[in-house]
Amino acid sequence: VDYATTPEELLAHFEACGTVERVTIVCDKYTGRPKGFAYIEFGNEASAENAVKLDGSEFKGRQLKVTHKRVNVPSFQRGGGGDGGGRGRGRGRGRGGYRGGRGYRGGYRGGRGGYNPYY
Repeated sequence: VDYATTPEELLAHFEACGTVERVTIVCDKYTGRPKGFAYIEFGNEASAENAVKLDGSEFKGRQLKVTHKRVNVPSFQRGGGGDGGGRGRGRGRGRGGYRGGRGYRGGYRGGRGGYNPYY
């Protein structure tokens, strides 16, 4: 979607498809600027099917790509199972998880200092 789009404008564009429950415009977490795409949640499956028919339509001078939300299949992530982790969830939950078999402290950590998000 256009970077200056508001949730209200997207709501107006898609409300003909059915009941819109939620409009989420995805923004960059560091800059706060929109990434150029959004999620629109509908009240039922029929509304979502109607929205997919708007694929290729024009909105504020840009062609929209409308698809069903992609759902991750849990068995393909981390070889199945796991502790329910995933991206952005592991902070403040003890010392569990995979740390390379070297224990929590010690071991080779990259050698250059500074922040490393994997340790």
